[in-house]
Amino acid sequence: MERPAEASVAATPTLRVGPQRFRELGLMLQAFRRDPLAIASLVVIAVFVFGAIFAPVLTPYPRQGLGDPNILEKFRPPSLAHPLGTDNLGRDVLARILFGGRTSLSIGFLVVLIAVAIGAPLGAIAGYYGGWVDDVVMRVTDVFLAFPSLLLAMAIAGALGASFVHAMIAIALTWWPWYTRLVRAQTVSLRERYFIEAARSIGVRSPTIIVRHVLPNVFTPVLVQATMDLGSAILTGAAISFIGLGVRPPTAEWGTMISTGRIYFIERPWLAGSAGAAIFLVTLAFNLLGDAVRDAVDPRTRRAAE
Repeated sequence: MERPAEASVAATPTLRVGPQRFRELGLMLQAFRRDPLAIASLVVIAVFVFGAIFAPVLTPYPRQGLGDPNILEKFRPPSLAHPLGTDNLGRDVLARILFGGRTSLSIGFLVVLIAVAIGAPLGAIAGYYGGWVDDVVMRVTDVFLAFPSLLLAMAIAGALGASFVHAMIAIALTWWPWYTRLVRAQTVSLRERYFIEAARSIGVRSPTIIVRHVLPNVFTPVLVQATMDLGSAILTGAAISFIGLGVRPPTAEWGTMISTGRIYFIERPWLAGSAGAAIFLVTLAFNLLGDAVRDAVDPRTRRAAE
């Protein structure tokens, strides 16, 4: 289970400073609206996010979504009362999918947010200062990148113990180096630009330049990479929970639901199939959305589309 290659966004142009930024944003939105796959993926993501937020209202079995069993109703096939059937403890599978979306989507968004919060500043510092600072940051980054990210996340999660927070921390600790490398490459090309030189010439301090001029101009490639990584983060979180190192029952989580349902897959495929379909749709939607964002921010792609 590999992460998307960062080469796809490494050459993504940065947002221009000044009034032209708003014009660029307008062109990006126009290009995005012309892409039907982008709109479809956004709709799919919005449906799952809406379902996760309003899960207690959308299902008549909110307590079952939170883990309360109903043994008398176990292994019910899909019906009007239970559109996706019930599981081995009699809990409505649709309710579990909705409440599990809260956990799985939260892992995805929080992992990417933490990885960007750690990796982007480190990459900007390394790329701007260079020298021994760059060497130290990049060698630490290389140590993390030397291990397969999924295996390293499993090892960290196993050491910390199975829980939602530990799974999130474990994945984030293996993903920040990718953003460090991406931002560092962008910063190296930015630090010799005229507006950076002008800021230095009038005495603006280096930390201020990094915060006000460097980081805003690497926002676009980071946004593209983060959008693509959201689906992979959800998939990785589900994989860690599947082997028992992530979210633990009775908390609903898609990976845990697949792990439980695989035992009964031949006779009752709806148990694992429903959670698997949810992971598939969300991951596919985020990947398509990431491709659309990448194409929208690239002026060459926009001109070709027009």
